[in-house]
Amino acid sequence: MKIAFFVLGFSLVYIATLFGAFSLALTEDGLTLLEIKNALNDSRNILGNWRATDESPCKWTGISCHPHDQRVSSINLPYLQLGGIISPSIGKLSRLHRLALHQNSLHGIIPNEITNCTELKAMYLRANYLQGGIPSDIGNLSHLTILDLSSNMLKGAIPSSIGRLTGLRHLNLSTNFFSGEIPDFGALSTFGNSSFIGNLDLCGRQVHKPCRTSMGFPVVLPHAASDEAEVPTKRPSHYIKGVLIGVMATMALTVAVLLAFLWIWLLSKKERAAKKYTEVKKQVDQEASAKLITFHGDLPYASSEIIEKLESLDQEDVVGSGGFGTVYRMVMNDCGTFAVKRIDRSREGSDQVFERELEILGSIKHINLVNLRGYCRLPMSKLLIYDYLAMGSLDDILHEHGQEQPLKWSARLRIALGSARGIAYLHHDCSPKIVHRDIKSSNILLDENLEPHVSDFGLAKLLVDEDAHVTTVVAGTFGYLAPEYLQSGRATEKSDVYSFGVLLLEIVTGKRPTDPAFVKRGLNVVGWMNTLLRENRLEDVVDKRCTDADMETVEAILEIATRCTDANPDDRPTMNQVWQLLEQEVMSPCPSDFYESHSDYS
Repeated sequence: MKIAFFVLGFSLVYIATLFGAFSLALTEDGLTLLEIKNALNDSRNILGNWRATDESPCKWTGISCHPHDQRVSSINLPYLQLGGIISPSIGKLSRLHRLALHQNSLHGIIPNEITNCTELKAMYLRANYLQGGIPSDIGNLSHLTILDLSSNMLKGAIPSSIGRLTGLRHLNLSTNFFSGEIPDFGALSTFGNSSFIGNLDLCGRQVHKPCRTSMGFPVVLPHAASDEAEVPTKRPSHYIKGVLIGVMATMALTVAVLLAFLWIWLLSKKERAAKKYTEVKKQVDQEASAKLITFHGDLPYASSEIIEKLESLDQEDVVGSGGFGTVYRMVMNDCGTFAVKRIDRSREGSDQVFERELEILGSIKHINLVNLRGYCRLPMSKLLIYDYLAMGSLDDILHEHGQEQPLKWSARLRIALGSARGIAYLHHDCSPKIVHRDIKSSNILLDENLEPHVSDFGLAKLLVDEDAHVTTVVAGTFGYLAPEYLQSGRATEKSDVYSFGVLLLEIVTGKRPTDPAFVKRGLNVVGWMNTLLRENRLEDVVDKRCTDADMETVEAILEIATRCTDANPDDRPTMNQVWQLLEQEVMSPCPSDFYESHSDYS
């Protein structure tokens, strides 16, 4: 009898334990996340709290869930040095809305199974080592609004199915190895060069580069007048042969005439080129050599043509004057346009040091930096060739043209975010790292899509000393400079962070840092802002011309600006942290609101 009771008791305990285990079993999404974890190399044990013994994954690092059904809604694991691959199991997360794995060390391919996540709204995979192509079925992600695959090793053609993503508001495929023609329909037709920059083998309208046939002629594809065009009636075979013979004879004659003209043109061109080079050689003999170096391999012009254009620049071509010299607008024969900065001779330094720094700067390529295209040393001057940004600077748009066309709030946010991304690249991804030292609105240039590009970074000192991380030559513009930089002359990444904080305030307030309203009260823009915030006058901080500003995001921006302009440099965030804060607190909550309009002016 005792044995029977013992067996019964043991059975009850076993059953209770079994039911308890079932009741605490990890959800299907949790098991999927563990499969994803197993494919990653987490050397820092960031995902240490991803445990199979948990009931739910919703409190795991980087994971967010839908409140009503506890399904995974977000995977947010950027900047964590994660290696490994993206597991195909990710396709099981059918309720996933956001995937952020940027700035890690992931390799392998983007699994095609990711296209099963049909509710996905934002995909951030930039700055990894991903290979292969974009999944061809990516057009199935009909809710996608943000797709960022930049700075990877992806190759192949851009899938035409991306054109079906009608809700796509942000596309960044830059700095990869994509090739071929960019499809020009649907969503893909709404993006410009900045979305594809850094893929030298791409062609199409978006990148202002015509696609060419194997013979070098531009591709011209015939278009039927109607999809229901009539099928031509049959002709007798002898008639068709006669037509073919006539066509071939005409083509042969045409080719012969073209070859004759081409031969004459080549001879005359050769004579002209010889004459130009003779003239340059005369200059070499008399004074010093003309030296031309191009970067990125995408200045498709003969050296003689470039040098001729540079030598012909005069006062009529001047578009501005920066802290380092005069800036010219150079238009090539095919209407390609570039900005040329003539270096002030008092700032030149030795040729050897100057050109060594330019080699580093010429290797830097980023969607939010103004690319250095080339360098030319003429007998009387040194010239830097940059991309030309048609919309001018943020300073122009905020202060010179702001009365006629004030910037919308969404455009200001995008300019702030892109500028932070570019400066963070200089601080954290360049080797040696670069301190800008002159961050200001006139050094934020804008393209036709109002995408920001940070300029003049290349002429700041490079940080070579890994221990000190400082430069000691005071540069910059009054109003943007950090207090400790003014006192000691020691420029660090944190002094750049302070300047960026001032830039954020300028974007929000629409006022220059040296606005007379501040100076009369003995304040700068930082002190003015702090005074208004203490008095709970948030609405008085915002630019009156910006009528669509959202107060919740205004508060988020001002909080970031306050941290950036902290009097103690050690308490300021890094630019990577600033970029993340802007992305998470401003962009991520409402991507559809952030990109709701194609027009950035009110």
